Amino acid sequence: MTAASRTPRTSRPGTTGKTLRTRGGLSLRVDPRAAVVVLLLLAVAVAAAVALIGTGDFPMAPADVLRTLTGGGTPAQEFIVRDLRLPRVLVGLLVGASLGLAGAVFQSVSRNPLGSPDVIGFGQGSAAGALVVIVLFHGDPFAVAAGAVAGGVVTGLAVYLLAWRKGIHGYRLVLVGIGAAAVLTGVRDYLMTKADLVDATRSMVWMVGSLDGRDWSQVWPLLCVAAVLFPVLLGHGRALRMLEMGDNAAYALGVRAERTRLVAMGAAVLLTAAATAAAGPVTFVALAAPQIARRLTRASGPNLPASACTGAVLLVGADWGSQRLFGADQLPVGALTGMLGGCYLLWLLFTERKAGRI
Repeated sequence: MTAASRTPRTSRPGTTGKTLRTRGGLSLRVDPRAAVVVLLLLAVAVAAAVALIGTGDFPMAPADVLRTLTGGGTPAQEFIVRDLRLPRVLVGLLVGASLGLAGAVFQSVSRNPLGSPDVIGFGQGSAAGALVVIVLFHGDPFAVAAGAVAGGVVTGLAVYLLAWRKGIHGYRLVLVGIGAAAVLTGVRDYLMTKADLVDATRSMVWMVGSLDGRDWSQVWPLLCVAAVLFPVLLGHGRALRMLEMGDNAAYALGVRAERTRLVAMGAAVLLTAAATAAAGPVTFVALAAPQIARRLTRASGPNLPASACTGAVLLVGADWGSQRLFGADQLPVGALTGMLGGCYLLWLLFTERKAGRI
């Protein structure tokens, strides 16, 4: 029996799927609408990236940006694009995709639209780890990044253990995570009161979340992490979809529920920590990207590829909007996403309450 024949049809009415089969007997069901949405989101992400590269004190037309990227620009254009702006855009794309993918995993595991890394404490854990390095050890940027990753991993492990009770229940995970976020916010505020002026200023700049000044030293580590963890999570997409029907149904379909949850959550925590280490605690993206992707694809399940692409579009689009509206480097992208995220969270709570789910 092939994977496709074992998979129940859980898509919403009106959606159709096409089964692709290989000579080796493997099969894969593809939702045409979801595939088209992913391709369109990729095109929008590329267009937004080109527009962002051309935005700044030295504006460039999209044609000049593309010509420079293909090696046909002037020496000045080569320096501006390849050394100054391209790394920033790549960090934005990778951070947005990582947060969107991690948010989709946590919302799928918890079966709760509020199950986002920046709501259930993982982003705050990374921020607290980074502040410990800044305030107590006066670490350099590489040490701060390592502290952010360590803080995110430790927080993820603590939340998992505290939420464990013969398995992980979605609402218990969210409640424990919200409590952890509150504790870590208090730790962060306490560290700020103990910091001297220089470290406090440095901490505040980092905590806002920004793509300003990002270079290739942030691109390569994040790219390596994404290259390893993206396939791991995408490979667990079917299993996560089965888990949304309940552990008993997942077990009956051959899915090892707890192992799948542990692997998926571990990879999502690492992605969140790496993204936070590269750009600071950028909010809203992990919360909104999976919800927007679900509405665009109109498909059930975690929608992992669409969520990753939506996250990339949201973050790069927000960075472009902040530069166009407020000038280059005047408003950090994390401040803009935070404001938008607050409005989105209020709307989400209102719609969930109206639907009787909270």
